[in-house]
Amino acid sequence: MTSATIHPTAIVGSGAKLGSGVKIGPFCIIGDNVVLHDNVELVSHVTIDGHTEIGAGSRIFPFASVGHEPQDRKYAGEASRLEIGERCVIREAVTINPGTAAGGGMLTKIGNDCLLMASAHVAHDCILGNNVIMANYVGLAGHVLVGDNVTFGGMAVVHQFTRVGPHAFIGAQSMIDGDVIPYGMALGNRASLAGLNLVGLKRRKFDREAIHRLRAAYRMIFASEGTLRERVEDAAELFKNDALVQDVVKFIGAASDRPILIPRNGHTPE
Repeated sequence: MTSATIHPTAIVGSGAKLGSGVKIGPFCIIGDNVVLHDNVELVSHVTIDGHTEIGAGSRIFPFASVGHEPQDRKYAGEASRLEIGERCVIREAVTINPGTAAGGGMLTKIGNDCLLMASAHVAHDCILGNNVIMANYVGLAGHVLVGDNVTFGGMAVVHQFTRVGPHAFIGAQSMIDGDVIPYGMALGNRASLAGLNLVGLKRRKFDREAIHRLRAAYRMIFASEGTLRERVEDAAELFKNDALVQDVVKFIGAASDRPILIPRNGHTPE
């Protein structure tokens, strides 16, 4: 332990590794296999257990439960891991579980600069990219893959083994049971695709012409003529030099256990 500040009511396992500038507040409990990198702050009443690593500069607020065994009956006590990136903010009563042997990589991972608001849940074997925002009460079931810069509205939930592509937006109270394309927007109970996340793209300073091309490709891919495979192939050829469109094409073409979310019948994209 090097230059860490530990409140006298906190309990820190003898094997825990604490970086420089770590602050552990009142009534926190830290397990033997936990690693807290430089300048991590646990405000108070935080419990961290298992083979858990928290990146530098992250802050965790009261009553968060991080790294305890997964809510999965297949879990048999294996020494699976949880990795949380740098500068993450984990608010009150958030729960995050480590991976499982059944998940393949024995790992749950959260990228850098993520914000998990109060009472959010990340289940076993989830992989989250950078700059992900989960509003209050968002729940991710096991094996969910989330790309960079995804935003979840409050009380949204995601079915296990689902993918959410980079820069997607998930509306509040939505139930996501299919894959959401990169740059897409999904809304509703048993959600459907509701266009592109244009607000997010503009806020992140995406090129105006690139957004126009992405909108044209979206209309082509989710038109009513032909099969989805045919329309994706047409878009791939027509926009072969466009990086955003190719992100969508590759995402749809990748193997998955879940269907791709599409607009509802009769829905006019955007």
